[in-house]
Amino acid sequence: MQIVIVDSSRVVLQIIASLIEPRGHDVHAFTDSALALDFLKTTPTVRVLITSLEVRPLCGLELCWSARLLAEERGPLHVITMSSVRNVRSLAEALDSGADDFIEKPPSAEELNARLRAAERLTTMQEELIRLAETDPLTGALNRRAFFNRARMAAEQNGHPGGVSAILADIDHFKRINDRHGHDVGDLAITAVADLIAREGIGGRLGGEEFALVLPRCCLADAVARAEHLRAG
Repeated sequence: MQIVIVDSSRVVLQIIASLIEPRGHDVHAFTDSALALDFLKTTPTVRVLITSLEVRPLCGLELCWSARLLAEERGPLHVITMSSVRNVRSLAEALDSGADDFIEKPPSAEELNARLRAAERLTTMQEELIRLAETDPLTGALNRRAFFNRARMAAEQNGHPGGVSAILADIDHFKRINDRHGHDVGDLAITAVADLIAREGIGGRLGGEEFALVLPRCCLADAVARAEHLRAG
């Protein structure tokens, strides 16, 4: 599991890393909370953030809040805050700022690794729930809701003219396929088309035999060529 640790002290970072690296975790340590947040933005495979409340330039509470907002788009992220001062107010502020857990600094190896095991169970469960919520059960492609969410994100990130293109597609004479060969063969046809579209970009099944494909950083002329390639294939 990939873990980001943030603390103003390199000694503390080394101590915590030495407690969890022997368990096979991949640790990324930062003394700068802004750099840690940038790393989280570009590394969606990170599943746990451990941060002290006493960090800069973003304080620990600000980092928790920013990481929680980021997790809404990047996927599950378990946030653990640390502080050498444990009181009800610190705990409440951390949890209200998006933290999932709170430990005293420095933590014991047994407690820290137990909390990481719990974090791994929770993030694995969240990943599966997200997969089920976003995936079309027949084809494994994005379902309608998830596709439009991804399409919106792609449009926001590539908002300049020619920055993103879209293709709509369906299977011609699909009813005839079902009538002649049965619904099992029809399902195979739908799955084959979904697999073909998924290789090209952000593809999804809108319903029935209807599909859509979003192509970031693709101009209209290139999109037309790729649509023709899909049609011919």
